[in-house]
Amino acid sequence: MSTPTSAQIEADSVLRRSTLAIVMGGGAGTRLFPLTKDRAKPAVPLAGKYRLVDIPISNCINSGLRQVYVLTQYNSASLNRHLSRTYRFDQFTRGFVEVLAAQQTPEGERWYQGTADAVRQNLRYFLDGGHDYFLILSGDQLYRMDFRKVMREHLAHEADLTIATLPVNATDATGFGIMHSDENGRVYEFVEKPKDPAVLKKLSMPVETLRKMGLPTDEPRFEASMGIYLFNRQVLEECLDNTHNDFGKHIIPTAIKDRRVHTYNFQGYWEDIGTIRSFFQANLDLCKLVPQFDFFDSTAPIFSHSRALPATKINGATIHHALIADGCIVTDAHIETAVIGVRSKIEPGATIRDTIIMGADFYAGAAGTDPDRPPPGIGRNCRIERAIIDKNVHIGDNVVITPEGKPSEMDGDNFYIRDGIVCIPKDAIIPAGTWI
Repeated sequence: MSTPTSAQIEADSVLRRSTLAIVMGGGAGTRLFPLTKDRAKPAVPLAGKYRLVDIPISNCINSGLRQVYVLTQYNSASLNRHLSRTYRFDQFTRGFVEVLAAQQTPEGERWYQGTADAVRQNLRYFLDGGHDYFLILSGDQLYRMDFRKVMREHLAHEADLTIATLPVNATDATGFGIMHSDENGRVYEFVEKPKDPAVLKKLSMPVETLRKMGLPTDEPRFEASMGIYLFNRQVLEECLDNTHNDFGKHIIPTAIKDRRVHTYNFQGYWEDIGTIRSFFQANLDLCKLVPQFDFFDSTAPIFSHSRALPATKINGATIHHALIADGCIVTDAHIETAVIGVRSKIEPGATIRDTIIMGADFYAGAAGTDPDRPPPGIGRNCRIERAIIDKNVHIGDNVVITPEGKPSEMDGDNFYIRDGIVCIPKDAIIPAGTWI
């Protein structure tokens, strides 16, 4: 391991002392419905025991950054509860993780109109802290990034704004905001989701940049914005001194014209979990022998709410490529490529394949639960395929849930189909013998 230089040490210190992280919680999360029916998008469960918001916050903590605001406006109760239970710093530090929900103020009564508008409406809180830099992050992405490296490049380039980018191929580039920078990483052009092949060709990364990154030069690559921005204090104030609503569509293209905007080239795994399909695929990828994202990396752990749950109990089940969280009871079931969330109970004869079961917030008979309501869990002899079962769902015996023979988009009685995946909403009760 190389010894950090004095410049790197200074950059790391600046990140810790003078930087505020702002996590964008998103709007109504309609593309993740029904998972966002009763919760904010950052509060959606992930990988059996985490929440989406744990990813950016853990990246901050692992980078030494412990002052974080999370901006949200829809269904923020569960998100607030999760953050207050999980992220508690001691009284001798200035660390905090807090939710800032949209609110009526003397300056305005509007909901957030976009990412830039959300930051603008809360700017007075951010500036009160005396921070010199502001790191703006998304709350629905799965990745692991060391923000100290971003700060080092930001200071080395004397940048006003640094944008994290990901090299993508020509096919994927049409779905991103694409940066065009020189060999030193200075951005001088930005195009939102370019579709014209001629325009796209002009945006390809310089060969020298590809070589520095160790990427092959025989195929064009493009710098796609990850929605991660590091602003200098004064620059953020000036960039928001207008009515523009969105960073990607409005603020960034304007800033490039008269600011020192640089890219930070990221090469690790990154997934934007903004749709049911991407959420489903990202979770099931974790079940692979070697997943693309590693929750087992002890050098940069992902933090979440610590529950006092017993170890999972397996009673004669057949299990292939599964991720099973704490406190589950699985009896004589067949599980294949599945994520099984906390406190899940699966009865004998059940077959679970290509499915995410988010688990439960309580066990049967727990204090405060409705004694007349069936306990959450999967009943006997059920068959569940290509489905997402949200929290606290009770599925009776002999239930079949599969998208086979159904349209890819559909709203049914106590179920939804999105992107060809059956979604059972939170707290649903599926009677015995039901065929979905």
